[in-house]
Formats: sequence, structure tokens, C-alpha cells
Amino acid sequence: MPLLAASCAQPRPDPEEEGTKRRTELEVKLPPFPKAQNLISFDVSAASSNRFYIDTESISIGSDGVVRYTLVIKGPGGGENISYEGIRCETQEQKYYAFGRGDGGWSNARASEWRRIEYQHINRQHGVLYVDYFCPDRKRPVKSAAEAVNRFKYGVPPRSGM
Repeated sequence: MPLLAASCAQPRPDPEEEGTKRRTELEVKLPPFPKAQNLISFDVSAASSNRFYIDTESISIGSDGVVRYTLVIKGPGGGENISYEGIRCETQEQKYYAFGRGDGGWSNARASEWRRIEYQHINRQHGVLYVDYFCPDRKRPVKSAAEAVNRFKYGVPPRSGM
């Protein structure tokens, strides 16, 4: 019987942890600073007075499964926030890589950690990007940057089977 007790005491791998093992993240190369002619708007919420844009030239889908892009948020008073970010579809997470400076350069994010995307009523841009544009099946990213751009330009295709 002691043998049985010893075998039961062995820790088992958590199946959820096993299913979400992460690939090694690619080294990030910051894109050129966004230009107005490459920005395309998208709706986040009627409750927000901010306007949201994606720099179409910055969208990339890495072999690590991460969609990287530049997000521009313009406030009603003329303020602007620019960030270079990534979304990992497989784990529903978002990460900041860098923030835009007034001189047209980038500052690396101090806390560049993966954060779970929660679909919220306020500040829900990451939830919208995840669900509607970059992760259509919730586990894998769009097939190409061109597909992502088309989703912004022509709308999100209707979901089949609903």
C-alpha cells in the first residue's frame, strides 16, 4: 500500500497549463511612427468620446502567434496616445511594447507584461480588437496583415453558425 500512496502523491500537470504553453516570443522591432494617411478608425463604444485608430502599416502576425500593431487614441480635447502593442490570441492577452513620444520617437514600455484581455464597458479597445479584428476564432490570429486591414476597411464578416 505505501507504493500506491506514493504514486498518488505525485503532482499531476494541470491540463489547462499544458494547453497554454507559450511559444518563445519573437524579438520586437519597433515600426516607423504612424502617419495620418495610414490610420484607419474603428468603433469601440458609443459611451467613449475617444476616437480609436490602427496604423495599417504596423500590423504584423508573428510566427510566435502574436499580432502586433500601433494603436492611436485621440481624445476630444485634442490629446493623443500612441502605443505599439501585441495581442496573443491563444491566451487572450495583450502587451504594451512602446509608447509614442511627442518628437515622433518611441519609448519602451516600463511594464511590458502580458495582461489578460477583459471585455469591459469602458476602455474596451483591446477586447474589440481581440474579438472583432485580430482573433476571429478566439484561438488563432488572422492569417495575414492584409486580412486584418480588410476587416477594418470592410467590416467584420458575419460569424457562421450563429
